Amino acid sequence: MSGHSKWATTKHKKAVVDAKRGKLFAKLIKNVEVAARMGGGDPTGNPTLYDAIQKAKKSSVPNDNIDRAVKRGSGAESGGADYQTIMYEGYGPSGVAMLIECLTDNRNRAAMEVRTAMTRNGGSLADPGSVSFLFHRKGVVVVPTEQDDRKVTEDDVLEATLDAGAEDVNDLGEAFEVISEATDLVGVRTALQAAGLDYDSAEASFVPDMVVQLEDAQSAGAVLRLIDVLEDLDDVQNLFANFDVPDDVMASLDD
Repeated sequence: MSGHSKWATTKHKKAVVDAKRGKLFAKLIKNVEVAARMGGGDPTGNPTLYDAIQKAKKSSVPNDNIDRAVKRGSGAESGGADYQTIMYEGYGPSGVAMLIECLTDNRNRAAMEVRTAMTRNGGSLADPGSVSFLFHRKGVVVVPTEQDDRKVTEDDVLEATLDAGAEDVNDLGEAFEVISEATDLVGVRTALQAAGLDYDSAEASFVPDMVVQLEDAQSAGAVLRLIDVLEDLDDVQNLFANFDVPDDVMASLDD
């Protein structure tokens, strides 16, 4: 889920609950398999695969699972599924705009499950193009502040990435979020590595141009419940939304 930075901060701090770890692993493995199918099984020549593998490793997906996914995707091993990427657009409670990215081998199932989740939780699907114009495709790299041998500062991140195409650096508390054009993603990630800075994830994302402020616990809770339901669907890979939740409201939801 990618929303405004305060929500991103909360998501970054939360460990994956054990009940959902298997589901998260499955989605990360699917990303690896599709990246290998689209660009080949060599991560040195396929930056999308490289980043998918790194994200899976950061989430503690076993190396054997990753290797088998690469082989299935590249055709070196049988059993790969014919996954298709589908983007659904819609609105959640309080008019929050949502882009719901699915990776599925059954378009009808994905459409039915997403529609049902939306309508049962105060949301609705929208026509293609009616929501996507509120977002722009950007590169997003998340850099943890606490690293093995140092505490990384905003200046460290800026110095490493500014010449590589970084447009903005957001302080998430325990990490920095580096925003760039999607075409500069690999350059930014490579610049961080060259500077000796580790990163948690590097991927193309949809960043909202404007956000809806959710000022009370009721409206924030309604949006977050819908997001939880959508993210729990097997076919949903990523969810992007244009909302912000003030710190005090978020804290009241965590109580």
